[in-house]
Amino acid sequence: MIVTERAAGATETTRTVEAVFRIESARIIAGVTRIVRDVGIAEELAQDALVAALEQWPGSGVPDRPGAWLMATAKHRAVDLVRRRETYARKLAEVGRALEDVPPPEPAGPDDIDDDLLRLIFTVCHPVLSAEARIALTLRLLGGLTTAEIARAVLAPEPTVAQRIVRAKRTLARAGTPFEVPYGAERAARLSSVLEVVYLVFNEGYAATAGDDLLRPALCEEALRLARVLAALMPEEPEAHGLAALLELQASRTAARTGPDGAPVLLADQNRARWDRLLIRRGLAALVRAGTGPYAVQAAIAACHARAARYEGTDWTTIAALYGRLMALTPSPVVELNRAVALSMAEGPAVGLEVVDALTAEPALRGYHLLPSVRGDLLARLGRGAEARAEFERAAGLTRNERERDLLLARAAAAAPGGPAAAEEG
Repeated sequence: MIVTERAAGATETTRTVEAVFRIESARIIAGVTRIVRDVGIAEELAQDALVAALEQWPGSGVPDRPGAWLMATAKHRAVDLVRRRETYARKLAEVGRALEDVPPPEPAGPDDIDDDLLRLIFTVCHPVLSAEARIALTLRLLGGLTTAEIARAVLAPEPTVAQRIVRAKRTLARAGTPFEVPYGAERAARLSSVLEVVYLVFNEGYAATAGDDLLRPALCEEALRLARVLAALMPEEPEAHGLAALLELQASRTAARTGPDGAPVLLADQNRARWDRLLIRRGLAALVRAGTGPYAVQAAIAACHARAARYEGTDWTTIAALYGRLMALTPSPVVELNRAVALSMAEGPAVGLEVVDALTAEPALRGYHLLPSVRGDLLARLGRGAEARAEFERAAGLTRNERERDLLLARAAAAAPGGPAAAEEG
């Protein structure tokens, strides 16, 4: 009995360690990168700290500030590495006496954390890397996503993403990329990549590609905070305000997107009284400064939802037109799939189905569970229950998120003429 209890306690501690690391890994990597000036080495040292926690915490107990413990452990190892290697002697001299005494396991100041994370984003979005490599590496280091999750997020094969990450770390190390937030023209040149990775991190938090939960709130909060920082840092950049507006408006719906048991709640069924009015006001205010770029257009779509007091009052005609504008700015089969949903609500499911059927041969959507999910919804609304059931079941087989799978299987079971009214999941 005692052995069983100990084993259960160790398992619970392991889960705690992994959960804390997932939340804190970006800050740890950013903080350690400040010391070693190499994001690849910083990630390895962060992983070393995780291993140390897995070895020590089951016996010593979880510390009061587990994130600070991990940060301090990783920094201790970073300092030891700098001291050991002759190739780091110059860097040690530059850092000076600040490294002689590693601080106790207390959280760094909020400003330091913000600065380090921002430096980390701009460092891995350096022009020496391809756009695809910047996105993959930032999602790995900032978002704590696995290679499989990144592959799903960017619609690319997993081996390709793995190679991008490895090569990106090597490229940054060889180039001696400075760990900094650039200024002037160089900052503007990196902005689009920075905005894109913040957007993708938020999306992973808003609708997790895998796992037991639909949401990963820590990722959403981190991405929203960074979007606000970027908008404040670059007040004359319309797309920075566009991204901030989009994330504020999307985040406003978070509390209503899941039920008490964590199950997803479709947009049509959400209790709009639970939408965060403060975030909506912030989003609408940012939208005024957002211009006409892709993030601004997406924010305008989110604003249409936010302004509708009831689902039935949604201005789907405007939303469909906005998706058309987005297609002109950034053509994508995913954007076209969303346009099909809006068209189905504005002009009828048959119109939407015609657009969706044209997308079924798109290579980028092969394995994308929302394609059969949307198609199943449209078929259900057209009274083609058996076909709808098959599409929902196919979608359930493609998703790796347990909550989404349960929802899709429930919709498959319920598929019949007069079934669910909307495909959007909010």
